[in-house]
Amino acid sequence: MAEPPSPRLNHVAMSVPRALVQDAAWRLRVSEFFAEVFGWAEVSAAAGRSATTLIFLVHSPQQFVFLQASDQPMTCPRMDHFGLQVSTVEELRELHRKAVAFRARDARVEVIPPTSEIQGPFRLTNFYVGFLLPMMIEVQHFELMGGAGVAQA
Repeated sequence: MAEPPSPRLNHVAMSVPRALVQDAAWRLRVSEFFAEVFGWAEVSAAAGRSATTLIFLVHSPQQFVFLQASDQPMTCPRMDHFGLQVSTVEELRELHRKAVAFRARDARVEVIPPTSEIQGPFRLTNFYVGFLLPMMIEVQHFELMGGAGVAQA
């Protein structure tokens, strides 16, 4: 497979309240959510970081979510988000199912149900999920209106 073009998205960084990042129960709950729903690995301790950061590998060291403790944390409107693309609608539905299952145990999970719409030559299927971070996550699947999926870089 050819090397994807540069530049490419490497990470998302957000500042969160210092007291939360330093709270072991909060760190554990956030780590459980991202591991169970998305399969992300929390690597902060392995990287020798202090209790001021929380780092999640998004299946690779080249893609990660970086949370930084701050006395002036990020705030944003409810629908501000970053996006993840999946290969199939079935994968999107499975992630949605996992988010809903986690919400059954923790009402702080916010899930906006999947929708599907035509955008130009594509059908976009997506849903949103938020949990304890300033930004939500949009999970998307693009399908070329001829039946073929859209190649990922």
